[in-house]
Amino acid sequence: MQFWLRVASSIDRFSERTGRIVYWLTLFAVIIGSYNAVVRYLDRYTGLGLSSNFYIELQWYFFGVVFLLGAAYTLKHDAHVRVDVFYGRLSKKGQAWVTLLGTILFLFPFCILMLIVSWPAVRNSWAVMEVSPDPGGLPRYPIKTVIPVAFVLLIVQGISMLIRQIAIIRDEGGNDEAADRLSEAGHL
Repeated sequence: MQFWLRVASSIDRFSERTGRIVYWLTLFAVIIGSYNAVVRYLDRYTGLGLSSNFYIELQWYFFGVVFLLGAAYTLKHDAHVRVDVFYGRLSKKGQAWVTLLGTILFLFPFCILMLIVSWPAVRNSWAVMEVSPDPGGLPRYPIKTVIPVAFVLLIVQGISMLIRQIAIIRDEGGNDEAADRLSEAGHL
């Protein structure tokens, strides 16, 4: 099990690094969004023509990348939306079972479905080197590629979650000490 926990830790470190990159992309999205807002008003009153479709599309590209690539990081930190009707009342092992089953029954099938559904659009976009129909717009194929990448990252982070939940469930001592250590380390 120690080998698999090291694998999970490697996955977690990768998700953490990806999340740090997303932090910076968020800053760029805010800067570009602010620029778009300011120049829109400047254009209205000065007629300088500083606004363009390039910056507008760049803003939503950054937003899309942040949303998609931030998903695995969010899952790692257990910051995703959870309906906590009974989960919080369960023991650590009970929570581990719920998370394990949820990952197997919902997360993985959903990610696989999204990979299957998104792949033709990504493939077609690359085949024609799709670009925005708006004047001055950006290429669309790179942003469409982020969709399957994001779901692969979610699957990989889900594997780390599975490993950690199995480690909690297999704790032979019957106490929640190992689960508490994993939880404190930010892995649950």
